[in-house]
Amino acid sequence: MERVFNFSAGPACLPLEVLEQVQSELVNYGNAKMSVMEMSHRSKNYQAIIDNAENTLRKIMLIPDNYKVLFLQGGASTQFAMLPFNLMTKHKKVHFVNTGAWSKKAIAEAKKHGEANVVASSEDKTFTYIPELDSSMFTPDADYVHITSNNTIYGTKFNKLPDVNGLPLISDMSSYILSEVIDVNDYAVIYAGAQKNIGPAGVTIVIIREDLIGNAVDNCPTMLNYKTHADKDSMFNTPPTFSIYVAGKVFEWIDKNGGVAAMQKVNEQKAGLLYDFLDNSSLFSGTVAKADRSMMNVPFITGDADMDAEFIKYAADRGLVTLKGHRSVGGMRASIYNAMPLEGVQKLVEVMKAFEMEKK
Repeated sequence: MERVFNFSAGPACLPLEVLEQVQSELVNYGNAKMSVMEMSHRSKNYQAIIDNAENTLRKIMLIPDNYKVLFLQGGASTQFAMLPFNLMTKHKKVHFVNTGAWSKKAIAEAKKHGEANVVASSEDKTFTYIPELDSSMFTPDADYVHITSNNTIYGTKFNKLPDVNGLPLISDMSSYILSEVIDVNDYAVIYAGAQKNIGPAGVTIVIIREDLIGNAVDNCPTMLNYKTHADKDSMFNTPPTFSIYVAGKVFEWIDKNGGVAAMQKVNEQKAGLLYDFLDNSSLFSGTVAKADRSMMNVPFITGDADMDAEFIKYAADRGLVTLKGHRSVGGMRASIYNAMPLEGVQKLVEVMKAFEMEKK
């Protein structure tokens, strides 16, 4: 079976081992004599699936007992609205670091509830860096601080956390979660859409400190209240059953292959290989400040839009697909999540070298 190397930012490649296991169980899961897609979410079989997914995620992320793990729907975009409904309730003010398109969407939702204070922004240079942050920026008259840990479109990452003066720190980790070891205790809320490092689109992971649950505004819609889902262990209504099942398989795959620390080691190797080539290439170049580079999303350019398009086709003809950059920035982007094997990045570098040689 021939498969391409898929560098899509999301939905992204999944581990082949997981795909094959899902394939083998697709028609008949265990002793159920039916597919997970057909299974009642109230059945014992499915309860075991969702429990295993949560327990394995807790294990590989070392999630403390005072945090709830929620399996929700609506993507990170719905979290932009859920957060202010639930947490922007005392001061009606939130501190934001604006590092790209997704930060801007979160800011827009918060403005519907109160003051969205942008303490720093990198928009002046098309979000190609992470702004310098000082603890004095984070005044105590705010309900929380919001950051986007990794910026999928622009390829930047918070390589150190800001000192937020003890305020609750909330992070959109959609394109960052499980890529390297973090301390969950550093955050009040972590949320992530699944379709990058977790599994297929459809489920959104929310990891929330329990003391923050139950404080929603009175007019909060039922489905946007964290307490609704926490009280029912993500079973208030029908959850995205199949997506959770596949996510659980991915969590098991990570655990089996050395955990998040092992993922981080390989990710550092992959990113190092690609960035080293870009730093020494006479044709290709990266677009992000070196101190703020993402390990997951690597944007690069030739400096000529026509040549960028030519390279994208050249690479696709050689089994390297979805390298076109986001429409807002152009160029190319290689998303090299956990499931992208080292061999995929090695082949990408080989193809880039060959293309460069042809253009000399």
